[in-house]
Amino acid sequence: MDAADQNWWRGAAIYQVYVRSFADGNGDGTGDLAGVRARLPYLAELGVDALWFTPWYLSPLADGGYDVADYRTIDPAFGTLAEAEKLISEARDLGLRTIVDIVPNHVSDQHPWFRAALAAGPGSPERELFHFRPGRGENGELPPNDWPSEFPGAPTWTRVPDGDWYLHLFTPRQPDLNWAHPAVRREHEDILRFWFERGVAGVRIDSAALLAKDPDLPDFVQGDTPHPFVDRDELHDIYRSWRAVADEYGAVFVGEVWLPDAERFARYLRPDELHTAFNFDFMTRPWDAAELRRSIDRTLGEHAGIGAPATWVLCNHDVTRTVTRYGREDTAFAFAAKRFGTPTDLALGTRRARAAALLSLALPGAVYLYQGEELGLPEAELTPDRIQDPMHFRSGGVDPGRDGCRVPMPWAADEPYAGFGSTGEPWLPQPVDWAAYAADRQATDPASVLALYRAALRIRRTRPGFGDGPLHWLASPEGVLAFSRPGGLVCVVNTAAAPVELPAHTAVLLTSGPLAATGRLPRDTAVWLRA
Repeated sequence: MDAADQNWWRGAAIYQVYVRSFADGNGDGTGDLAGVRARLPYLAELGVDALWFTPWYLSPLADGGYDVADYRTIDPAFGTLAEAEKLISEARDLGLRTIVDIVPNHVSDQHPWFRAALAAGPGSPERELFHFRPGRGENGELPPNDWPSEFPGAPTWTRVPDGDWYLHLFTPRQPDLNWAHPAVRREHEDILRFWFERGVAGVRIDSAALLAKDPDLPDFVQGDTPHPFVDRDELHDIYRSWRAVADEYGAVFVGEVWLPDAERFARYLRPDELHTAFNFDFMTRPWDAAELRRSIDRTLGEHAGIGAPATWVLCNHDVTRTVTRYGREDTAFAFAAKRFGTPTDLALGTRRARAAALLSLALPGAVYLYQGEELGLPEAELTPDRIQDPMHFRSGGVDPGRDGCRVPMPWAADEPYAGFGSTGEPWLPQPVDWAAYAADRQATDPASVLALYRAALRIRRTRPGFGDGPLHWLASPEGVLAFSRPGGLVCVVNTAAAPVELPAHTAVLLTSGPLAATGRLPRDTAVWLRA
């Protein structure tokens, strides 16, 4: 393996597959591995380098598969282990590497360990694998502490009939594991080897900063004291052990690390820990040149001293889709701000999302695309009776939840359910205009979002100046981002109200929308130039 092949992850374009909503191969209304296998040629033609699969393991699906009952079994709704092995192999034959999702903070309440812990009773060795504690109060009727939930407004402790309480930072169906227990560490290292042996090239680590807890489980105190369950120093020893396993197979890690402190964030990317981590700061910024530049500078600064490449993400399975977010008055993203019925200008949002695509694809490092992003899909607003996401219910019905970005993909405009493959209604309803976004219709339209992504990814893969490497800012008017990359690439993005002059160039490689008649760059438009 040459150095370029070994370092593929430093500048890769990685496509996130939410299996349940990607393609339905057996017609039962749920996306599955057979559906993904049938669409592998589409993904290869799109021009990405790798596929990241959200959890496909055995699960009651209380939280979209992030409640895992068995890591060594594929959920029957999606297929079989043998089919997953075929998918990994067939994708590799098309030049597509596979990244799987591991959820180490918690398991499903149907996991054999937790079922054994409930049966064994207070004080048992089985309960030491989790965080079981007696309650406070005269009769133990109060939770052991006041820790806040990762789902705002929801409790973090549930009492079982024998009086003990157990910790769950997410739903009661997702009990937190005790990472101070050696059996928990051994099991997860074995899980990593299990999937590396089957040919996966990497692992995405869910909620990567939450695993370690203060052993005393103290009440939550804001201030200078270490957080009792976020970004604990003990985590780094866990990830050093994981890195040793990954290095045996030449595999890579990407961590889901939400941290405001740049120095603390960078610790996870030291040479003997994680290879990369998601850059959520960029994803949450508003459509504003100054804000975006601050995020880019911050991100590149965080990574500069440790030699790790940056990553760029515009949306994912948890976040409002880019087209919708950029079409609203508030173009930033915050979970606490999500509300039903927010006014949206989809034409404006699409124009900005097209420009943001060229921006993110031109930045140094790796980029992640969420399925449907290449089709310009908007967020679907579901009626409350069709929502399944626990975030909605645990908010008391205030938060519309995350199902709006998980609605099944439209593949064929003239087929039932836009060609998703279902013979009956899919697990989440598609909007009535979903066929207008279908991949087959966009494939023949040179002005479509799909055509833009295919062209951009082809240029990104074949021309110098993209992926890992330096960036140099160019002088530009207020509201405009302009930078150069090695090999003569220049990217200009206009978030201002009026068209702007282009810098000197020898060729226009690609634009997110038409240039003005004067040759100027219109508002909410991006361009790649050869200088």
